[in-house]
Amino acid sequence: MWAGNVGVRPLTGWLVAGTLATAVALASPALAQDDEVATITLGYLGMERPDDLEPLSVLDPVIDDDGVQGARLAVNDNNATGQFLGQEFVLVEAMVEPGGDVSAGLEQLIEQGADWIISGLNADDLSTLLEHQALGERVVFNAAARDDHLRSESCHAQLFHSVPSRRMLADALSQFLGYKQWDRWGLVYGNTDQDRLFAEALRESAERFGHEVVSEEMWPYEAMARRSEGGFHDIQREIPVFLQEFAEHDVLVISDETDYFGEFFPNQTWLPRPVAGTQGLMATAWHRSHESWGAVQLQRRFERIADRWMTPQDFGAWLAVRSLGEAAARTGSVERDDVVEYMLSDEFELAGYLGFPVSYRTWNHQLRQPILISGPRMVASVSPQEGYLHPRTPLDAMGVDEGESQCQF
Repeated sequence: MWAGNVGVRPLTGWLVAGTLATAVALASPALAQDDEVATITLGYLGMERPDDLEPLSVLDPVIDDDGVQGARLAVNDNNATGQFLGQEFVLVEAMVEPGGDVSAGLEQLIEQGADWIISGLNADDLSTLLEHQALGERVVFNAAARDDHLRSESCHAQLFHSVPSRRMLADALSQFLGYKQWDRWGLVYGNTDQDRLFAEALRESAERFGHEVVSEEMWPYEAMARRSEGGFHDIQREIPVFLQEFAEHDVLVISDETDYFGEFFPNQTWLPRPVAGTQGLMATAWHRSHESWGAVQLQRRFERIADRWMTPQDFGAWLAVRSLGEAAARTGSVERDDVVEYMLSDEFELAGYLGFPVSYRTWNHQLRQPILISGPRMVASVSPQEGYLHPRTPLDAMGVDEGESQCQF
């Protein structure tokens, strides 16, 4: 286990909050050095990457700091404004070994003064954290786990979600496929729990938006990334034969969250059909090719501190920390109740470089946000799509709506 304090340089993230900071600076002189500064200490709790978990392609980087780099950038961004408001954000970190004790990581963060927790954990470990007595009344931001039950029957009053759920991602993709009138789906899913959960979210989304899953099968073969000599000839034979009995479909949808086999399906299908889902055309919270609405500024700032591109988990952690920064700045308070009340109010809006401002759903604390529809190297679209309306906001047309939710705080 490793833990350490992150030194914060308040001026590092000046671009993201430049407008607000400039306005405050022009309206009043900077705080004198002896003025009291209110401090918010955040704790990032993550899990180290397993040694045997390697990317499928040699083109993909090996990332050992997924998520925490987004939190580091957001702390810098918050302090760019906070220095003019008498507020300071401090980040402490704990990374738990694979299969390690997340409770010990939480206790370590609390010993270092963490009053708010940013979680880079999976659903099971996050549930363990929420049950720990030492958590007390601290608020936890889920920046990694996409599991729908955490927003539904397993929701928690102290848990906020800055990462979209599987159902939100499935709905975002379904809307785009509906816009393209690709309404007949073939579905292939893997043998992991994550793959089955996303496949279920895809089925529910297809029913919601009027699509039809005309054929579906579980991929029965070994993980293709383990093949010797590339396995090109086997792949060319196995995939078309596997899909040969599928009914006529417009698009092949893949559920392979562990990235074992899905990347091999584009250009290998029996019928000449597009591939979407977890590979091919993907719904994602963030993508390295996203440049609209000022996103290129965020991408470049992140690359300067992390020496790599931003991932969806980095973005989830960034959104979580920036939510606290925005609420503290607007309320002029670092008190827990003041900050939480403002985050759940109609006044709260956070610029997330996604076109629409993002905000939290009061019924399950999920961040409502646009979802990128992206290929490997280019963003194809952004959901919600035109024509998919909702009485409150088009963003609520993605994910389980208030009337459907089983969440009861």
